[in-house]
Amino acid sequence: MKKTILFACAWLAFAVGFLGVFIPVLPTTPLLLLATFLFANSSPRCHAWICKTKVYGAYVKPFKEQGGIPLKRKAHIIGVSFAVMGISAVLVQKPLVWGILAAVALFLLWLMGMRIPTISEKKAAGLEE
Repeated sequence: MKKTILFACAWLAFAVGFLGVFIPVLPTTPLLLLATFLFANSSPRCHAWICKTKVYGAYVKPFKEQGGIPLKRKAHIIGVSFAVMGISAVLVQKPLVWGILAAVALFLLWLMGMRIPTISEKKAAGLEE
């Protein structure tokens, strides 16, 4: 029963994390790390599969292996996120939505600037220890 619950939670975390690639409000890397952890404890086959996906390779693998994200990727994540949030703010002209988007923007800046370490491009490529 425990493995079934972990397995279901892993798929949920993966699905929401995958959506986070396209929806900047959702945190991709932490959810995919969670899905990987849950798959490792519930399904070796799914764990092996998730480690081979492009999404995992782009978002989780550098963070897991080198302990951070390169500055260029962080800038890309922030740029795309802010562009989508800006479009959302223009399309939905409601102060509540603006407040939520501002909170998400501040959280994203904190996450990328303070919480997730920045590593060099060489380290991310595995050329530096």
